[in-house]
Amino acid sequence: MQSICLHIFVDLIETECGDEIQKLIKKFIHTKGAERVKKDKWYNNQLFPWLLPIVVVLLWQVLGDRGLIKSTMLPTPLEVVEAGKNLFQTGELQKHVYISTERAIIGFFIGGTIGFLLGLFNGTVLFLEKLIDTSIQMIRTIPHLALIPLVILWFGIGESAKIFLVAVGVMFPIYINTFNGIKNVDYKLIEMGKVYGMSKWQLFTNIILPGAMPNILVGIRYALGVTWISLIVAETIGADAGIGYLATTAREFMQMDIVVLTIVLYAILGKLSDFIAKVCEQRLLKWNPAYRKN
Repeated sequence: MQSICLHIFVDLIETECGDEIQKLIKKFIHTKGAERVKKDKWYNNQLFPWLLPIVVVLLWQVLGDRGLIKSTMLPTPLEVVEAGKNLFQTGELQKHVYISTERAIIGFFIGGTIGFLLGLFNGTVLFLEKLIDTSIQMIRTIPHLALIPLVILWFGIGESAKIFLVAVGVMFPIYINTFNGIKNVDYKLIEMGKVYGMSKWQLFTNIILPGAMPNILVGIRYALGVTWISLIVAETIGADAGIGYLATTAREFMQMDIVVLTIVLYAILGKLSDFIAKVCEQRLLKWNPAYRKN
């Protein structure tokens, strides 16, 4: 309806107004239209995805205020925020978040590096694929959290055990996606590169790695989620600091607001890490039309 009215208005300008006035009015209309399109794009890309979480939180608060949800079962968002505020003022919140983040980064870096290198070598060297891939696939089918009793016997309940669990959980998603990404690179492009006289290193850096990058980044985003899942379990086993330790201690003292706070913290950290991975994905794959911003 608005577009029809706009066209009628433009036609009226062309018939009734002078040239200079026509130019000024058309410029004003197009400027306002562009601003509106930009505003709508910002709303759709930035604000709209948060609409459902905001509605859920508001509904949660209303139901809690009216007593339909007991605070002993599920504290209201305001009570959770108040608990977070108190922990922040004492410095406990920052300490536990920092320690958990440090464990996640170290475990992700170790597991991700091993997974990437294994996927890279097995994907490019046929001999290594035949030698190693079957063994890796067999180990991959074992739930890494089922290794907890064995890990405790190996490493005790110190930092090494927690980082090891995270690294094992991260390694396989990155390995699988790196391996499949390299295998799915169009062989015709590789042959064309050879025709143009590219060396093996040039083929890898200009054709194989860019072609496999979408798969690799998908593996990284998936592995980031596994990182926090692994860390949640690892930090509930003999930890003396971290978000998982905070949750375990709060559970023992029936501090439901802090328990819910730890869940929210994991969700925020998971979303933040996924956002960072998504930004890297858009930057590294900006040459790919499928990853360009609309």
